[in-house]
Amino acid sequence: QVQLVESGGGLVQAGDSLRLSCAASGLSFGSYSMAWFRQPPGKEREFVAGISWGGDSTNYANSVKGRFTISRDNYKNTAYVRMDSLKPEDTAVYYCAAALRAYSTSARDYGYWGQGTQVTVSA
Repeated sequence: QVQLVESGGGLVQAGDSLRLSCAASGLSFGSYSMAWFRQPPGKEREFVAGISWGGDSTNYANSVKGRFTISRDNYKNTAYVRMDSLKPEDTAVYYCAAALRAYSTSARDYGYWGQGTQVTVSA
């Protein structure tokens, strides 16, 4: 049974940093591209960042480029996103996702999802 478990969310102030983790089990982690998506209150789920199987290729949404950094540790079966200079508009539920293919910005390409972790950024 595949499980993706996010952690690290919380309530922070604008300008603060957070690191989210996504621990994977039940899959050959190194064979999957990973991504982070988020869903702000009342809005659609949106792509945040993606990383290739080996971690050598990454992609970011324009809204987070230069502030967020996605990474992975294939020995620990864990993906991360480091979020710096957080803004109130980053408030959302953050989800990690896994795809048995090259990473994509489309949620429909990801077959496995975590339950989400809430990030709230106060002004």
